[in-house]
Order: sequence, then C-alpha cells, then structure tokens
Amino acid sequence: MKNIVTLFIVLLSSSQIFAQKTVNASAILQDIKEGKSIEYSNTVIEGILDFTYMNEALPKLPKRSKWWNNGGSNSIEKQITSKIVFENCTFKNDVLAYIPDEKSGYTFVANFENIVVFKNCSFEEKAMFKYSNFEKNTDFSYAKFNGDTTFKYAKFDRGITFKNTFFEEPATFKYADFKEFVSFENSIFDESATFKYTEFNKGVSFNNVKFKEDLNIKYTKVSGEFDITGMEVAFDIDSKYTSINGKSFNKHLLKNR
Repeated sequence: MKNIVTLFIVLLSSSQIFAQKTVNASAILQDIKEGKSIEYSNTVIEGILDFTYMNEALPKLPKRSKWWNNGGSNSIEKQITSKIVFENCTFKNDVLAYIPDEKSGYTFVANFENIVVFKNCSFEEKAMFKYSNFEKNTDFSYAKFNGDTTFKYAKFDRGITFKNTFFEEPATFKYADFKEFVSFENSIFDESATFKYTEFNKGVSFNNVKFKEDLNIKYTKVSGEFDITGMEVAFDIDSKYTSINGKSFNKHLLKNR
C-alpha cells in the first residue's frame, strides 16, 4: 500500500511539472522552419509567435515600390506546411499570422497548409489571422481570446469549429469565407461581433451563442443550415441585405425561440 501511495505522489508531481512547462516561441518557430510537426499540450508559450517570419523576410525585400499604387501588391505571404497543434496552452504574447508593417509598407500574412488546432488555448495578447488561408481542418474550440483578434478575410477550406469560444474584445470575421459547416455553439462575444460580408457556404450554428453587445451580419450570406436556437443578442442586430438561403434575416425569430 505504501508503494502505491509513493507512486501516486510521484505521478502527481510529474503531472504538475508537466502542466507548468514553458516554451519560448522562438523554439517553435525554428521547428516550423525545419518542417517539423508542432504538437504541444499544457504548455505556456512565451514570446511573440510570428508565423509570418517578418523579421527574417524584411532584409531580403526591396524598399517601398511606387508600382504598388498601380495595382501591384505589397503582401508577402508565408506558407506554413507543418501540422500545428496546441491544446490547453497559454500564449503570453502576440500570436501573429498577419502584420501590417507601417515602416516598410509591406503586409505579412501566414497561410496554413496543414491541420491547425488551438483547442482550449488562452490568447492573452493579440491573435491576428487576417487574410490567412486555412487549407485543412481547423479547431479553435474552447479558446479564449483575451486581447485583440481578427479573422477578417480569412478563408477556411475544410472543417472548422469555434465551439465554446470566448472573445473578450471586439471580434471580426468580416469577409471571412467558410467553405464547410462551422459551429460557434455556446460561444460568448463579450463585445461587438462583426460578420459583415461573411460567407457560410455549408451552414453555420450560433446555437446558444451570447452576443453581449452588437451583432453585425450585414451582407452576410448563408447557404445550408442556420441554427440560431438559444442565440441571444444584447443590443442591435444589423442584418441589412443579409441572405439566409436566399431569404432575408428575420430578427423576430430570436424572440420565438
């Protein structure tokens, strides 16, 4: 019996040590650079996790060019081929897949070619995924976005979930494109939420979602399932020109559910 108790204490101590594991973002970025799969759980990540690798790219780029004003692009895109999996992790600093660098005039964007998982993760600072393309299954379920965040213009080609996700600051999915069904079930938007011009090509679930301020779904297009059972919006809903399977959005539906 004594040996069993001793073993239990050792295992408990080991689990506590593991739970407190801390990794620097630079080590993760180096592994991604080498094409390694990234899989972390119960880990604190310190330092800016810059998927765009802006600091490496800048010295190799020419200075601001006048032809940008003539239809050219100042966007520098980084293709992330590694599998990215974070579960029960805390990001102490910015997580960036989008950086508009005012000094150089370039905009840096990271695209993800493999599976991306940020399940039950806490983002304590910025989480920027503007313009990012997610080519494989993506999971942000149970995530907590405590700082500024944006998925504006983001594209999700495969399965995607935002179930039980918390957004403390204003959240925007403006112009986001969801090719497959997406669920925001049980999520909480503590401030305003913007889905203006967003396209849900195979349905969306806002089941039991709490919008504690305004909800903007102006020009939003939904094809397929549109589940708003239990959805609550504290203030105004802007649904001008919204299309739900070819029909207008009826605000009164919320009161009848």
